[in-house]
Amino acid sequence: MAEEAETGSSSVGFRSLFFMLTPNESSFHKLEDVPQYVQQATPFFVGLMVLELVVGLLKTGSAVVTISDGLTSVACGMISRIPLLFMRSCELSAYMFVWDRYRLLELPWDSAWTWWLTFVGVDFCYYWVHRFAHEVSFIWASHQVHHSSEYYNLSTALRQSLTQQFTSWIFYMPMALIAPPTVFAVHIQLNLLYQFWIHTELIRSLGPLEWVFNTPKHHRVHHGRNEYCIDKNYGGILIIWDRLFGTFAEETDKVVFGLVFPIDTFEILYVQLHYYLNLWRKSKTFKTIGDKLSTFFKGPSWSPGKSRLGDHDDNPKVTGQEVPHEPSWSLPLQVYVVIHFLLALGTYHDLFENKMMLSQFTILGMTGYILLTLTSMGFIMDQRPTAAHLEMLRCVLMAVMQRYGCMKPLLPSLAGPTEAFVSLSLLLWALQSFSQLLRIKKKAD
Repeated sequence: MAEEAETGSSSVGFRSLFFMLTPNESSFHKLEDVPQYVQQATPFFVGLMVLELVVGLLKTGSAVVTISDGLTSVACGMISRIPLLFMRSCELSAYMFVWDRYRLLELPWDSAWTWWLTFVGVDFCYYWVHRFAHEVSFIWASHQVHHSSEYYNLSTALRQSLTQQFTSWIFYMPMALIAPPTVFAVHIQLNLLYQFWIHTELIRSLGPLEWVFNTPKHHRVHHGRNEYCIDKNYGGILIIWDRLFGTFAEETDKVVFGLVFPIDTFEILYVQLHYYLNLWRKSKTFKTIGDKLSTFFKGPSWSPGKSRLGDHDDNPKVTGQEVPHEPSWSLPLQVYVVIHFLLALGTYHDLFENKMMLSQFTILGMTGYILLTLTSMGFIMDQRPTAAHLEMLRCVLMAVMQRYGCMKPLLPSLAGPTEAFVSLSLLLWALQSFSQLLRIKKKAD
């Protein structure tokens, strides 16, 4: 029976990626009965990313993802879920609040009509969530994270924002007036999961399906910084909203991916938060209160004298010859970063698995360690001069966490080698930090 349940869960996890669940198997009376579809699908994220890597190598002879860009995307996905350690999803919490107090009617939770109506409603609301995220600067400040990669592959789908959920909930509130929370909880997950597999360059076209559904071909346009790509193809599962509201564009010229002004860094907190600082600095250049406020509430390209969304006159011209940011770093250092990233990923997994049994202090401490690790990895990948000092500090903290049982090895049999590896890492970075300090002292003398 246990094997059958596990097989059923795996089947559901895989099919949920392609919106292949039926109303009968995904309708629930109680909210606590709604499966964690994202969690069930996570192993398939990894499997499909490996498959994409292999097929890409066979098809093009080159990797579809680099270590630095791929790890940064996964790190963004990790950070985006950290608020769930301390609170329920903003979208679901707000939905429950409106449903409990203000619903106009109560559609039956076990009706296929309710299921399909909610699917269409959630996808329609997502279109506007997504469109406003591009047209309102302070919301774009969170969404730009997803567009910051200069590559386009399945790992890019994981490059999510820490802060976007704090504004996206607003757009789903009309659904809370009629659709039961359990049905919404299913579709908000399925809508997100569908958008994973469309982040690839390997699938060129899906024929007639392109008329109705969002596909890799359509979504590549959305991620482009070519002028014809900007602010186009906002759809989640369906592309019909873009066709109806005039935001659709076909893929024509070679798509160059990433932000209009690339950030050229893998430092995770900068990737997540830099645009907020940019908006603040931009607002300070204006004199009137109206212009200062417009900086945050109008489009990212807006400036005084321009229309609400601004224009693309100041954007760098795309030639198709752009080369993604990719600092050169040694193979041993790449292996080092991957190993430590996997150790941090293991700690992250344990944290979410055991959060109900941990104290708030322990959760905060482990969260801080994860953020420090992801930041330090970014410093190393960027080849920053201060990377050695930060990594030495992190290794000290990692050794302390090992000592007090807050960090487990990836496998029990690796406990000894992991401790030795951490100790060796600490020694190496301490020597490098000391060497840097000596060189600085000699230059000063």
